[in-house]
Amino acid sequence: MSLINKMLQDLDARGGSGDGSLRQQQLHAVGGQSAGRGKFVLGGAVLGLGVLVAAGAYGWQHWRAVSSGSASAAMVGTVPQVKAAPVPVATPAAVVTPEALLASAPAPAPAAAAPALAAAPAAAMAAAPQAPAAAPAPRSAVRAELASSDVTPRAERKAARLAAARSNEETAEAGTITHNLSPKLMAENTYRRGLVALQEGRINAALTDLERALEIDPRNEAARQTYISLLLENKRNDDAVRQLRLALGLDPRQPGLAMILARLQLEKGGPALQTLLTTLPYVGNNAEYHAFLAGVLQREQRHGEAAQHYRDALQLAPHNGVWWMGLGISLQADQHLGEAREAFRRARGATGLSAELVAFIDRKIESLSR
Repeated sequence: MSLINKMLQDLDARGGSGDGSLRQQQLHAVGGQSAGRGKFVLGGAVLGLGVLVAAGAYGWQHWRAVSSGSASAAMVGTVPQVKAAPVPVATPAAVVTPEALLASAPAPAPAAAAPALAAAPAAAMAAAPQAPAAAPAPRSAVRAELASSDVTPRAERKAARLAAARSNEETAEAGTITHNLSPKLMAENTYRRGLVALQEGRINAALTDLERALEIDPRNEAARQTYISLLLENKRNDDAVRQLRLALGLDPRQPGLAMILARLQLEKGGPALQTLLTTLPYVGNNAEYHAFLAGVLQREQRHGEAAQHYRDALQLAPHNGVWWMGLGISLQADQHLGEAREAFRRARGATGLSAELVAFIDRKIESLSR
């Protein structure tokens, strides 16, 4: 109202000064009738101007009030009342990889206030202050949020199984040893690495890997046989004997390893006969094993047992001249001279004998024929 009063006072001041000036000019320019008409016109102009100013002031106040009320009503009616969503409390989850959680996590639902914001008038949206764009969350924060998200137990177990299977496959392909692998698979991987080193000529590395494979899985027969063979080639007979005894101690049903150990023990004066007799129940139809055992028994002057094992071997391989000769020697030692002479004759008729053996057999036949 002070602004309106000031405007009215200014108008009154202008009107008063203009009225005096006009009367002075009219008094000098025209007569009395003209002066009275001028006063009437001037008074009407002042009155009209006052009415116009008052109407303008009233209209301006009314428009301002209406505009403020409309804007307030529009803001109240269109701006949605968004309630803060409750923050989920992180529950202990199974230890899974972020990649598995990303694969199993459901797609995020749209915000509840999105439809209301989309329905707001363009003017209200333009008048609202623009919020600064949110900076992208760091990857560690995203992983932490994913780790604390509400994943169903079934999805967690499935993700854990897939991650474990993928890790095992990658580890097996790379040929490395981890705690996720079974001892048998770990030993097999180490054994194969030793074979690669052997093919590349790295003997020491191959021996190390093969020994490590047997420490992990002592029942890996392929690794054991390869390791023993490599030890024998490198003249490490004592280490080979130790490995052979360990292998037969775990499983005596290995005639081939028993024969190798017995041969090494014969060179060192070890219990070769005991080694062969321990594995004998598991020999089956192994002619070479029976013949070898017969030779060891013959060496121990146990000719009756030696003759029996020679006969067992010859039933499986009747054309072996050396075994017939061995049978003849044991039979002659046990004073079975006729059988011994027949055994030597069978040996003489076989092929594949050296000249020295042929000469020895001929002397035996001659002495038994007298």
